[in-house]
Amino acid sequence: MSDDPASESSSPRRLPPILRRTWYSLNQAFRHRIGHLGITPDQYSILRWLQEGDARGLTQQTITDLMASDPNTITSILQRMEKAGLIARRAHETDKRARRVCMQPEGRRAFAEAYQIATDLQREVLSALPATQRDRFLKDLERVAEACAAAARK
Repeated sequence: MSDDPASESSSPRRLPPILRRTWYSLNQAFRHRIGHLGITPDQYSILRWLQEGDARGLTQQTITDLMASDPNTITSILQRMEKAGLIARRAHETDKRARRVCMQPEGRRAFAEAYQIATDLQREVLSALPATQRDRFLKDLERVAEACAAAARK
């Protein structure tokens, strides 16, 4: 983006609305496709982090950090997930203040089905780009996300 407003087109491309529209549309598409599983996109993300994380489970603080969310929001989501039988929260083996979140069999089942849906949706969405550009796009987008996180910490 140029520093000179006169040099930009009448409809400049701005990062915030593009990212918001992208996130919202992707989130809605995924929400509709996993609705029959009884989970939300945020719950899927937590199940994914649990699947990819420590086999003993993740602490609620770790999940909060990975989700880039606030503790109250994550606690509320985890309560609903626990009530649905997707996860269990257990005392941490060394930290009396912490609790480990572990996936339950119902969570594993929902995750496995949702993972396939997520993979298919990603493939569908990325097909908007030439195959040779997809990996580079994801790497560039990750760099932009890291730059946004760094700006938020300033």
